[in-house]
Amino acid sequence: MLSAFSRILSHQLPRMRTAAFFLIALASCLFSNSIVAQVNAITPDHVFYNNIKSVKFSQAGDPLSMPMYTIGSGDKLELSFDDMDNDVKNYYYSFVLCNADWTPAPVNQFDYMRGFSETRILNYKLSSVSLARYTHYSVQLPGTNSYPVKSGNYLLKVYLDSDTSQLAFTRRIFVIENKAGISGFIQQPIAPKLFRTFQKINFEVNTGALNIQNPFDQIKIVILQNYRWDNALTGLKPQFINGNILKYNAEQDCIMPGGKEYRWIDLRSFRLQTERVKHSEYHNTSTDIYAVTDKERSDMIYQFIKDINGRYYLATLDDYDPNFEGDYASVHFSFAAPEPYAGYDMYLYGELTNYECNDKNKLTYNGETRAYEGTLFLKQGYYNYVYGLVDKRKANPRLDTELTEGNWWETENNYTILLYYRALGGRSDELVSSITLNSILNRK
Repeated sequence: MLSAFSRILSHQLPRMRTAAFFLIALASCLFSNSIVAQVNAITPDHVFYNNIKSVKFSQAGDPLSMPMYTIGSGDKLELSFDDMDNDVKNYYYSFVLCNADWTPAPVNQFDYMRGFSETRILNYKLSSVSLARYTHYSVQLPGTNSYPVKSGNYLLKVYLDSDTSQLAFTRRIFVIENKAGISGFIQQPIAPKLFRTFQKINFEVNTGALNIQNPFDQIKIVILQNYRWDNALTGLKPQFINGNILKYNAEQDCIMPGGKEYRWIDLRSFRLQTERVKHSEYHNTSTDIYAVTDKERSDMIYQFIKDINGRYYLATLDDYDPNFEGDYASVHFSFAAPEPYAGYDMYLYGELTNYECNDKNKLTYNGETRAYEGTLFLKQGYYNYVYGLVDKRKANPRLDTELTEGNWWETENNYTILLYYRALGGRSDELVSSITLNSILNRK
């Protein structure tokens, strides 16, 4: 009887193995699809909870830099944020590998990460001195227990209690493995219509030892102006190919409006009347600060003003640690306008608004004061910003600052060029080089 059972088992075992393999593959596919769907629903660089404030993610020691990490360099990135609930929570973070267009790459996490799939943020400090009560969290990345080993775009997710459905915020991170080179310069366009208001980015790529069979498909270029993604240049194709050298200098492709130097407000002290602060109101548990009323400057001649290209940094003038001793205030902004811009919504824009246009930074027109008005809850620091308009009549409008700020080719801007490479048969876009060109320092 046992021998007969063995014969039956040996006869059915291959079928059982096939069925088991099919079930495992199906489960893996469903799991992968669910992860992809989950990531696709996540907006990069977005804060999901109202209690999360002052999220900063940059290279350690340089709060104005992009969060770029070079594989094997030992560099560190620093992430910090405040939780206005003023309690202690269990925040975790994890990484998701994405392609050049920020869609999730169909790659198993074991192939691009080493160590734990998620890590808890252990460093926190309760606020002191300040009227506003909050908990300040910080962590340096990548940690020794979790780090990327494959270059590319990564989405950093921060969430509560090891539960990814309780997503607090996301941030972009750029992991580079230098396999190619980029060089370039900025110049004034030749076309008469663009000559006074646009800037042209000329650059070339040395593909080095990369296995390039079709540069039009294997190479992707992204150009960011002052680290913004809403107006990034994509889909660029080389104009000339000479061996390993790809040249990009198309007059119609590699151009961007120059904009104007960013407006600023100095909030490093709530006690002193700092630059561009009109007056302050002090209450028992809060502070209200009123900024000097801004006005349209599209028709004003260009004037160089040293700015930080739309960024902000946390700081105080009272010898306090801005991380856990810096205070918060309701900062009231206003933009003078004889009448509202018909068909447009106005937004305050910059890193201080997370480079987004939503109800939090949308300004409302006040007929009595004849000005657009809005309020942001900001921590002590130094802030850059601009005013922009969004056409309500368009399906997918883009923020436009031509009417409120103006465009000048002389404006000082940073242009970050990101070079992505897809290997033959590869499943993700590798980030193989990057360079930042300054429109003044690298001007021809």
